[in-house]
Amino acid sequence: MAETIEFKATARPRAGKGAARQARRDGNVPAVIYGSGEPPETIAINGNDLWKQYIKGHFTSTVIKITVDSKEILVIPRDVQVDPVKDHPIHVDFLRIAKDGIIRVAVPVHFTNHALSPGLKRGGVLNIVRHEIEVFCPYDRIPAQFEINLDGFDIGRSIHISSVAMPEGVSPVIQDRDFTVATVAGAKKEDESASATEGAAAAGDAKAAAGGKAPAAGGKAAPAAGAKAAPAKK
Repeated sequence: MAETIEFKATARPRAGKGAARQARRDGNVPAVIYGSGEPPETIAINGNDLWKQYIKGHFTSTVIKITVDSKEILVIPRDVQVDPVKDHPIHVDFLRIAKDGIIRVAVPVHFTNHALSPGLKRGGVLNIVRHEIEVFCPYDRIPAQFEINLDGFDIGRSIHISSVAMPEGVSPVIQDRDFTVATVAGAKKEDESASATEGAAAAGDAKAAAGGKAPAAGGKAAPAAGAKAAPAKK
């Protein structure tokens, strides 16, 4: 079961930039709760409590129980605005979890056994098309990640969503096609041509250096350019 964290919040009777700035001056982070067919609620959450959870990572895929005036609301973060200098949250949008408990969330993809891939051993490259996969799932069963085993994958092989194992109740958002998650690609032809050209040029330079002959022992060197030749003896 996915971990559910809890926040205590206070209602903000006023919306707008002025009220948001006042909340920040009080050490809180302004936020809004929306969705599930109910009116939006403006709230303020303790800044330190929010920061401690935010820096743990995977914040936008974490289920949160927010208590506002003794009312508990299950939400999931949908957008976090951060300060461009201090890099801490300054506003959060929370989405209410519907009664059926199904949410839409992006789950990261993790690849294992790179050393067991024949294609990667031969110099191929893992081309990751999707670092995350969007899925529908119950709010209390959000996968931490999807693991894809690269054992046996050769150059030219593709990994499609149909080969990704998903827990019960979890399904990809895209249903109309078997989309590609990653491929094992070979080296680019341009790189191979460049390497071949550089190798040929190096071989030519070595051959030219080996073909140059030194003057024979006791032989006379050719006159320098511009020098007059000695007159012939009569």
